[in-house]
Amino acid sequence: MDKVILKAMPRNVTGKKVKAMRRKGLLPAVIYGKHLDPLPIFLDEHEATMTLARLSTSSLVTLELDGKEYPALVREKQRDFIKNRLLHVDFLAVSMSEKLRTTVRIELVGTAPAVKDYNAVLVTGLEEVEVECFPADLPDRIEVDLSRLKNIGDGIYVRDLALSDKIRILEDADELIVVATSAEAEEEAEVAAEMAEPEVIERGKKEEEEEE
Repeated sequence: MDKVILKAMPRNVTGKKVKAMRRKGLLPAVIYGKHLDPLPIFLDEHEATMTLARLSTSSLVTLELDGKEYPALVREKQRDFIKNRLLHVDFLAVSMSEKLRTTVRIELVGTAPAVKDYNAVLVTGLEEVEVECFPADLPDRIEVDLSRLKNIGDGIYVRDLALSDKIRILEDADELIVVATSAEAEEEAEVAAEMAEPEVIERGKKEEEEEE
């Protein structure tokens, strides 16, 4: 992925003055990190909104502030869902010479032959995995090819993920990513889950009554 750069400016206002700056098209944000005191900043709201919309939580973004560059990850985005606009962004500054731990989302791609040939149902497990690596080696996503699921019962697990040897996966190797199961088995599992839920609720009520 190409280097993503956002130009920032120092933010020296707080409270109601921040709201006034938002009306001028500026987005308040903060950069913080292990070796960095929190730096309040402003970003151009339109540019930041367009740029951040295509980034994942493991995508590196470079913040340019007063002639200095801060490689960072997006850690939190506060949003006004009614007006559909960003209100504030937290950036975690990272050192390019130190390994970091973060999560990377999993993206399922392709078509599973088991679905087409045997009417299988895909059941997903992990949607992201925790990894450790240098920031420069951090992928913005991990693609999982569904074409490997040829028959009912075929599954893809953490141990099957093909990543660079520069990236260490911290999840259990036997954790499920996705499995092709029969429609009947999936229906039975859903029915069993629905039947078990009232039992759990009823058992909880009895335990509460016994404690009274």
